[in-house]
Amino acid sequence: MVRASRSPKSPKARPIRNGAGNGSAKRLATPQSVNSAIKSICDVMRRSNCAGAMQYVPELTWILFLRILDEREAREADAAEAVGAEFTPSIEPPYRWCDWAAPYDESSPTVGNGKAQGWKRKELQDGSLGSFFAFVNGQLLPYLKGLRERPNAAPKQKIISEIMSGVERVRIDTERNMLDIFDKVDAIKDETIEPTHVFPLSQVYEGLLLKMGEKGNDGGQFFTPREVIRAIVRTINPQLGQTVYDPAAAPGASSCRRISTCGPRSATRPQAINSRR
Repeated sequence: MVRASRSPKSPKARPIRNGAGNGSAKRLATPQSVNSAIKSICDVMRRSNCAGAMQYVPELTWILFLRILDEREAREADAAEAVGAEFTPSIEPPYRWCDWAAPYDESSPTVGNGKAQGWKRKELQDGSLGSFFAFVNGQLLPYLKGLRERPNAAPKQKIISEIMSGVERVRIDTERNMLDIFDKVDAIKDETIEPTHVFPLSQVYEGLLLKMGEKGNDGGQFFTPREVIRAIVRTINPQLGQTVYDPAAAPGASSCRRISTCGPRSATRPQAINSRR
């Protein structure tokens, strides 16, 4: 995966994004396997000061958001480099997931500035007790919330700040549990998920919503079967340039299917089909 440099003078970087850094990330071929991976993360959160789904689902949501954002920007940087264009990431080092949360891998190519994947994480782990929480609560979260206040802030930076505005601090109780969660989240990526039978992002959030509907919580358990979604999309036959209104989008499984149906033609035109709730 190519991460385009932030300036013409910086060296090109090709980070390896394989979870533990050794290429052994587990293949997630079914919705059940994705749900199982999410459950293992929730299990760690339950033992770390997030006893109920109403506590650990919001915590996991912002962590997953930063993980997915980092992977998407890596792909965008890859596409930009392929055509010789400049790419400016929304988040600067050391606040990118690949700097502070991804597992350290000294054998991987650099993620910029001559540093390996997870370099900031290693620095914090090697530091004094409490360094990790001090960084996340005292530096990372204020930085992300403040992106929208920057002069000429990009639309994506404003969205990041809006999403992170409700996160006051990390709820996880120990550094060991937090790093365990980061490792498990980092292993959930597009390259390890089978796209034929799984809509990756929507499946993750459906699994979380299901957890919120358990044990007396009122999160609900109302999901549209995949076969029904496919039938609806085939019937509607959405075309590039059209707008789809979906007031009951929920985790977005229908929107994911509509976009994927357009095939490779839309790979460089994510704005081609607009989905509105």
